[in-house]
Amino acid sequence: MAGPEWLEIEIACAARSVQYIGRLRVPRGTTLRGALERSRLTEEFPEIRLDQWRVGIFGQLRAMDDILSGGDRIEIYPPLLWDPKDARWQRAREARANRRRGRGRDEPPVLVS
Repeated sequence: MAGPEWLEIEIACAARSVQYIGRLRVPRGTTLRGALERSRLTEEFPEIRLDQWRVGIFGQLRAMDDILSGGDRIEIYPPLLWDPKDARWQRAREARANRRRGRGRDEPPVLVS
């Protein structure tokens, strides 16, 4: 009787407090959740909260019960500190305010990057 076929996968996480990339061998049919449990990544980095952080494969959000394929790269995404849309709106408001303050004066307006 032959043993299970093994898959090579990669796990990556890049957050302020966690920088990790590693390879893992898992049996065919392993779920995303199963691979993360097998990796013991949350034991090494307890700040990773899989109940709050999102998980995907190659940049696509995935469910924890999805079955892995050979060569998959599991990516763990920490929550955003601020919404990118809100940040763009804030920069635009600041730029408008700087332009208004700069009108009629000799100095150029201050630009916000």
